[in-house]
Amino acid sequence: MDGEREEEVNSLFFELAGDLRYSTLLKLRNKSYRLSHLAEELNATMQETHRNISRLVSSNLVTKGLEGDLILTPYGESIVSLIPSYSFMFQNREYFKDHSFGDLPLKFILRIGCLAECEVVNGVMAILQRWKYMFLNSNEYIKEIISEVPVDLIETLSSRIQSGVKFSYIFPRDPVVPKGRGEILERIGWRSLISKGMVERRMLDSVKLVLIFNEKHSCVAFPNLKGRPDLNIIYYSDNIEFHEWCEDYFAYQWNRAGVFDESKLPQEI
Repeated sequence: MDGEREEEVNSLFFELAGDLRYSTLLKLRNKSYRLSHLAEELNATMQETHRNISRLVSSNLVTKGLEGDLILTPYGESIVSLIPSYSFMFQNREYFKDHSFGDLPLKFILRIGCLAECEVVNGVMAILQRWKYMFLNSNEYIKEIISEVPVDLIETLSSRIQSGVKFSYIFPRDPVVPKGRGEILERIGWRSLISKGMVERRMLDSVKLVLIFNEKHSCVAFPNLKGRPDLNIIYYSDNIEFHEWCEDYFAYQWNRAGVFDESKLPQEI
């Protein structure tokens, strides 16, 4: 980036850095405002609000509509749409000191703001309970990319599949397979569910990012710095944009994955 262009980008970040200007952009993202109403909403003086609006207008982020109300320009709307990505990373800055995006493609990193509306769930037991809740409240489908088999939930999952919920999942070639998986699958007739098309499965060489979602709820777990998914902390949400991100990432991985080969799985431990 040449010096002139770098200076222009710096000026944009300077405009976004002002607390009042930042708050103004977020307000205008939802609807237009008269100056007096905006000042009231921001709990600021008319003079202060006018001064900051003037800066935003000069930066081409805000303009006046036909009725004289303040609105975002198309450029302003585009810039504001990127804010959730910065917000998500800032709010989770401690987490991302020792976690990464793994092999997540850039096109999904650029949409990371879709995960901003979420709840952080900590602890293996709390996470297992959340997954169980998701399984029990699935009416259409369950999809997952998983690195460890949650053997305690197989029968809960099976009951939902037998009631008509379709299950699609992706394993790596080296998942953690707890002892008893094979016995449980045999007892519940897993192969029969596969042959009926109620269960479909594929394999990737490796899985760094874990996700589980149904038609209502979604969750994501990122990898630690060693590249292994950290299943002690997940991001959970029923937000539509969060769900769409998960749907798109699953479809991306599903299209890349190969045929599931049970014989390639490691021994149960």
